[in-house]
Amino acid sequence: MDGSFPLGGAVAAVLIEAGVNPFTATAAAMAAGALAGFITGWLNVGLKIMDLLASILMMIALYSINLRVMGKPNVALINDPTIFSSLPGWLPDYVERPLALLVIVAVVKLLLDWFFSSEIGLAMRATGANPRMARSQGISTDRAILLGIALANSLVALAGALFAQTQGGSDISMGIGTIVIGLAAVIVGESILPARRMVYTTLAVILGAILYRFFIALALNSDFIGLQAQDLNLVTALLVTIALVIPMAKRKWQLRRRARA
Repeated sequence: MDGSFPLGGAVAAVLIEAGVNPFTATAAAMAAGALAGFITGWLNVGLKIMDLLASILMMIALYSINLRVMGKPNVALINDPTIFSSLPGWLPDYVERPLALLVIVAVVKLLLDWFFSSEIGLAMRATGANPRMARSQGISTDRAILLGIALANSLVALAGALFAQTQGGSDISMGIGTIVIGLAAVIVGESILPARRMVYTTLAVILGAILYRFFIALALNSDFIGLQAQDLNLVTALLVTIALVIPMAKRKWQLRRRARA
């Protein structure tokens, strides 16, 4: 994930700088992310490398690939057209861009909800929940893993491409910490909105990501706490820790309540 984020930004930035349409460049970034995810899955499924190690190996390789793609540590998009520069301009830029991102997130969420309710999506969910049971039902778990990792990394690359166009450029180090942010978003979202239906699960992740960023901004802009920008990693670690502890504490409380009843 940490590698596909800057990969998406790098591919989109380089293509836009070369004069390619921003929407085409963003689609190419998603394709590059999907390819990276497919290779990661192949390392795990085909070569039997442990999933975590396969991800680490791909992340290391993508660092050099991203440098090759950009040809330098960063690519600026100050005067180049982007997806956001093609907006009608009816509202102020600081309002129009978040609204555009909100629409993109909503569309992606609806597409994911539809996909995971399809036959292929259900097979992928079964593979993630219980691979042995999925194989006994005739599901090709290897294909489901490859497709799932490719899909996930394509979305991460989409985020990287949009981030690069929002910030006005791509940087080789802009993907650092993406895994932690994604993990925190999932944990925070599930602790706030626990649900079994996929519609609410995807919504919980979105809400978790928004709340995570809100808590980070609130902590770093609260003068009475005394935190500064260099304390970002400390605040992130504390938030993830709290998000991990809350569900466990909630389960213990529910078990004690049932035991007393």
